[in-house]
Amino acid sequence: MPFRFDGNTFRKKTARVTLLETQRTRIRLMTAADAPFIRDLLNEPSFLRYIGDRQVRTPDEADVFIETRYRQSYRDHGYGLYIVESRTSGESMGICGFVRRETLSDADMGFAFLPRFEGQGLAYEAAVATLQYGRSALGLSRVLAIAQTDNARSHSLLTRLGFQFDSLLTMPGETTPLSLFVSHV
Repeated sequence: MPFRFDGNTFRKKTARVTLLETQRTRIRLMTAADAPFIRDLLNEPSFLRYIGDRQVRTPDEADVFIETRYRQSYRDHGYGLYIVESRTSGESMGICGFVRRETLSDADMGFAFLPRFEGQGLAYEAAVATLQYGRSALGLSRVLAIAQTDNARSHSLLTRLGFQFDSLLTMPGETTPLSLFVSHV
C-alpha cells in the first residue's frame, strides 16, 4: 500500500517525513527547506549532462520546482524522488526514488548525488532500500530505469542493483536514444 499523507502533510511545506533509514542514510520526503540543495544538485555539471537542464537557478525557483514536481508526484502517485541525507550529519547528499512518466509503463527509478558523495556506495545503499520500499510499501513488481547510453556510472549501478538492459528508447521530443533497464523487484 502506498504511503498515505494526511491533509496537513501538504499544507505544511516544511514537514519532514522520513520514509526509510539505512546504515548510513535517511531517505525522506522533500520539503521547501530543501530548495538550496535542490538548486545546487540540479546545476551540477553531471546532472546537466546526464539528466538535463531543469532551468532552476535560484532557491525560489527550486522551491516552486519541489512543490510542482516532486511533492505533486507524492500527491498524484504516492511516490516520487526523495532526499537522501546522512544519518550522522543530516546533510543532504542526493535524491533517489521513483518517477511516473506517461511514456513508460512502470515506475522509473531515478537517482542523483552531489559529486563529493559519489563513489562511496551511498547511491547503491539508498537505491536498495528504495527498491525494497517500492516492492513492500508501494506494491511495485517491476521498475524501469533510463540512462544516457554513455553514462557508465549509472549503467554500473543499475546492473549492480539487478536491473537488466532491455532496449534503446527515444523519449518523445528527443533525438538521443536512452538505455532502458528493467528490474522485477
